[in-house]
Amino acid sequence: SFKSNDKTEAEAAGAEMLVVHHTPFFKPWSKLRTDLPHGRLLQKIVQQDMALYAAHTNLDATVGGVNDVLARKLELQQVELLTESWQEKLYKLAVFVPREYTEKVSEAICRAGAGWIGNYAHCTFRIKGTGTFLPLEGTQPFLGEQGKLENVEETRLETIIPEARLKRVIRALLKAHPYEEVAYDLYLLANEGRKVGIGRIGFLPHPLTLKEFINLVKERLALSLVRYCGDLEKMVEKVALCGGSGASYLDRAVFLGADVYLSADLKYHEAQEALTRDLALVDAGHFGTERPVMDALATYLQQELEPKDVRVVVSQINSDPFCFL
Repeated sequence: SFKSNDKTEAEAAGAEMLVVHHTPFFKPWSKLRTDLPHGRLLQKIVQQDMALYAAHTNLDATVGGVNDVLARKLELQQVELLTESWQEKLYKLAVFVPREYTEKVSEAICRAGAGWIGNYAHCTFRIKGTGTFLPLEGTQPFLGEQGKLENVEETRLETIIPEARLKRVIRALLKAHPYEEVAYDLYLLANEGRKVGIGRIGFLPHPLTLKEFINLVKERLALSLVRYCGDLEKMVEKVALCGGSGASYLDRAVFLGADVYLSADLKYHEAQEALTRDLALVDAGHFGTERPVMDALATYLQQELEPKDVRVVVSQINSDPFCFL
């Protein structure tokens, strides 16, 4: 969670931008009250000319986010989404290129993000053919001349593009293609694109007792205490998890056949319900289940920003607001 001491630490580090998971507020504001703590904090951020970016549920759901990091920490296998919240649209691009420019255009659009199918990059298909066009008055044709019908040996170059990279790929195409007017087609596909969602479900490398699983969670998440419900001798193998407040996905964990559900902020009646449905619960705390993503996010940002000589610093003072006696 973002607090005033985060800003103080950021100032000491000379930071120009704060990237946080929890925003300073969770409910819409009708006005900014600088006589109250959160408003005063935002006022200081603006006065210091410091940017603030909050990645909340998008960081929970995304590939490599809160829940994927948790799944990796526990070495889960055959990991799938606990719930699906979004699926990326895919497009087919077909562009017609003079044959001697095929490689240049193909390289440009693939470098911009086209041509990915699973773990395969630069996936294209090419067909040779003849393109025709008649340059009219006012044109400046790359090939041919005004008023004369041209027949050009061309390649129909096809590839696939995820929606998020569509504009970038088209810009790269128009820049690399030699023609004044580029002929290309875009088709929205029925193919399933990348999916994201809250929570994950997968299998441990080998079955453990609930007690052994709890000890694994404490070790991997560097926690001294967790809450749990269930028989400590129960064998667990299929694990559902949701970093942060995950009570609303308990039914989904049961439906998918989980032996144990790892989450946070679980309440009394939810624990009772889980016991009646033979689902073990491990509540590792809101902070405990979300803190691991910080190092993964920092590593990702550092790799992406290193060519621009931007330094990423992980906060060392953010801590769980709850204490235990």
